Amino acid sequence: MGLIGVQLVVTMVMASVMQKIIPHYSLARWLLCNGSLRWYQHPTEDELRILAGKQQKGKSKKDRKYNGHIESKPLTIPKDIDLHLETKSVTEVDTLALHYFPEYQWLVDFTVIATMVYLITEAYYSMLMPSQEMNISIVWSLLVLAFAVKILFSLTTHYFKVEEGGERSVCVTFGFFFFVKAMAILIVTENYLEFGLETGFSNFSESAVQFLEKQGVESQGPVSKLTFKLFLAVLCALIGAFLTFPGLRLAQMHLDALNLATEKITQTLLHINFLAPLLMVLLWVKPITKDYIMHPPLGKESVPLMTESTFDTVRLWIIILLCALRLAMMRHHLQAYLNLAQKCVDQMKKEAGRISTVDLQKMVARVFYYLCVIALQYVAPLVMLLHTTLLLKTLGNHSWSICHDLDSTTEPISHPGSVNSESPFTNEKMRVTVTQITVALGGLKNIFTPLLFRGLLSFLTWWIAACLFSTSLFGLFYHQYLTVA
Repeated sequence: MGLIGVQLVVTMVMASVMQKIIPHYSLARWLLCNGSLRWYQHPTEDELRILAGKQQKGKSKKDRKYNGHIESKPLTIPKDIDLHLETKSVTEVDTLALHYFPEYQWLVDFTVIATMVYLITEAYYSMLMPSQEMNISIVWSLLVLAFAVKILFSLTTHYFKVEEGGERSVCVTFGFFFFVKAMAILIVTENYLEFGLETGFSNFSESAVQFLEKQGVESQGPVSKLTFKLFLAVLCALIGAFLTFPGLRLAQMHLDALNLATEKITQTLLHINFLAPLLMVLLWVKPITKDYIMHPPLGKESVPLMTESTFDTVRLWIIILLCALRLAMMRHHLQAYLNLAQKCVDQMKKEAGRISTVDLQKMVARVFYYLCVIALQYVAPLVMLLHTTLLLKTLGNHSWSICHDLDSTTEPISHPGSVNSESPFTNEKMRVTVTQITVALGGLKNIFTPLLFRGLLSFLTWWIAACLFSTSLFGLFYHQYLTVA
């Protein structure tokens, strides 16, 4: 009954918006087709023939005899040909031929709708504070994460299908690397990384044992700590493998975007955007951030600059702002990727030999046709960071308000029109059934406490940022030093 209210109306309205309005006004389509991105068109065979100084070759007698069954030798041109590619703004018609464009549009537009549902739900909870309703924005955020992981998994499977390239080995290597890294991180004490996993798991185990005892089942706990951390390490390895190529691609686009940027403020924002995952990682390193803020060395007496709850709120806001910065820098990175077509042609001019016109056209056209794949690799980690942060705020019982006291807690107010109000004419059997279900759900709610969600979501948010920074740092080192060597 708690769902039949404002939240259900919001969900139905947003579903209608997603069905009726999004096809006409799409943020995903606007990000690509607002006229700021320009792609390079591949030259036609006639243009290449003119540049190479060759005339149109007519059919030979042998070709006419066999009626075209014998293929003629493909046209080749010198690699050092004076070729300049023409540019064109990305339009909606151009995006129809792009790989993964439907997936890209669905992920971005669904994320926008889910974020709007979250904001409306947060405003509803802050004003009315219902006590017996399920927060429907949690379901929307979980769906966003599920879609982002599914798309990253789909992109990763393509690397495993390639027989010749080394993408499969790169994914497997980074997967094992992140598995070992996750196991090492999980044994670090809370004095250095303050996720709250230990406290959350202990609280979860105690609540689960009490719940099972009430049901007449004797148990030492649902799962051991070793099994819990092993499961987390496997999950972290999968996330790291999925984020390998997005991080490597980000490093290359960052270097190219820096070469294109002429203004100092743009270069500064690009550097901050690249270092954003590192800043997120440092937010949970206790000796570097929290200890200096909570206990700053300002003489003999240590006066904390802010309370612990205020620090948690500031940390959430910093992640949100860094995600907004990454979205704002998206155009610079995508344009840097599109410029790879001209960059490949310039590199080809420095080589000796000849190249077929078909291979040259494929080299130029391939860059644009994979634009949405690159956009997904850029957007999907951003979406994951944003909605794990939103889930951390909701399930971890944090607050968006920075100006609040340490001991101030907002208790939900029970309204007379909530689930607890029952009609005297309600069927007795139905009342007993509802009571049993309510008790069971209440017991499960006591098991999955905010401490557990706070620890898990803090760790997952930190881990996504750590994977992005690790892979992008490796990609930066590779493109900056190894390719030069």
